[in-house]
Amino acid sequence: MENIVQTQYSTADKLNTRISLHAKYSVNKQGFGDWIASHYAFRPGMSVLELGGGTGDMWRGNEDLIRRCGRFVLSDCSAGMLESARKTLSACPEIEFRLIDIRQIPFPDGSFDAVIANMMLYHVPELTRGLREVRRVLKDGGRFYCATYGENGMMAWIGRLFAEQRVEARMNTVFTLQNGEAQLTPFFSSVERLLYKDALAVTDLDDLIDYILSLSSLSELQKLPRETLRSVLEAHMRDGVLTIPKEYGLFVATK
Repeated sequence: MENIVQTQYSTADKLNTRISLHAKYSVNKQGFGDWIASHYAFRPGMSVLELGGGTGDMWRGNEDLIRRCGRFVLSDCSAGMLESARKTLSACPEIEFRLIDIRQIPFPDGSFDAVIANMMLYHVPELTRGLREVRRVLKDGGRFYCATYGENGMMAWIGRLFAEQRVEARMNTVFTLQNGEAQLTPFFSSVERLLYKDALAVTDLDDLIDYILSLSSLSELQKLPRETLRSVLEAHMRDGVLTIPKEYGLFVATK
């Protein structure tokens, strides 16, 4: 698992491919990042730690939330991602950028009012250890925000399309909308699950094929010729549009 993460996230290239597909074709124009940010209850002067912050792209347009904080630490386990985040958020010089593994967070107990870990917990080996660390560095009453995907969204749908080719999507189900609450409950006094309604309406299949080729979970599909991928996907288009279901959401857990 750790080798997969290092390959997938050593630089921003593959992640940017995935971000651009959602930005271009999502039906819900609010945007997932803006929707997540709308649930952050940041009071002036709060201390916030983001784990797995990636390119920082989810903060575009929400920089005022960062400036509201007394301390904001954006971290990732990839130096390449941190470099991208520095460029993305260059207008926020107050951000502390740190290389951090969620399983060993280098801060004292009760250091933060809020911790964020969006779209990354399913990659964490020893997730229980990571969640224990999150709880440790949170203040009493602090909140943990962690977005993830569901088990009935894009990956499952794409996998079903290629059933005749006898290949399937190997979905990572370590931490999903279906099982996340059960994993968070032992560490937090309350856990709320919020769902984001959305779908993709893809008109250029090359964009979707590039997306498929960027994902380790779809490695079986990557063995097929590009034209085979196109032919199968094209057969499911209607009036020039391929509509793909999405299942994403956010857990808000309170210590």
